[in-house]
Amino acid sequence: MSVAFRRDSDEEHLEPKFERPIAPGPNLVTAHGLALIDAEVARIDAALEQASEEDRVALLRDRRYWHTRQTTAEVVGPPAPGEIGIGSQVTFVLGGTERTVQIVGGDEADPAAGRIGFQAPLARALIGAEVGETVAFGGKADAIAIMRVSG
Repeated sequence: MSVAFRRDSDEEHLEPKFERPIAPGPNLVTAHGLALIDAEVARIDAALEQASEEDRVALLRDRRYWHTRQTTAEVVGPPAPGEIGIGSQVTFVLGGTERTVQIVGGDEADPAAGRIGFQAPLARALIGAEVGETVAFGGKADAIAIMRVSG
C-alpha cells in the first residue's frame, strides 16, 4: 500500500499551535485593565483544574500569554487634568464626525466598544493633546479637533 493512503491519525496533519504573540514595547495598562488580566488568569487556572488533556494544551498556552501580560503590566496613573493620556475618554471631531473613544492598554482595547489601545495610530495622535487643540492625523495637519477630555 502506498504511504499516501496510510495515516495513523488526523493529528499529524493539523496545523501546529503557536504561542500567542506579545506586542513589542511596554505593557501599559489602566487599573481596570490589570483587573481584567488578573480575572483572565484566574479563569484559566480554574478551567485547567477540570480540563481534559486535549484542552490543557490550549489553556496552558493562553495562561503563558496572560501570565506574561500580568507580570509585565505597568499601571499608568491618570494624566494631568485636561491632557489626553492612557485612561482618558476623548470626544473629538474627525472628518466632520464627532466621536468619543477611551484610550486604554492593548489587551483591553475593543474598537467596536470605543476603547482603543494606546499603540493605535489614532491614540498616538491624541495623546498629549488638550481640549481646543487640533492635531495632525493621516498625513493631514489639523485633521482632529479635540472637544472634551475626561478621566
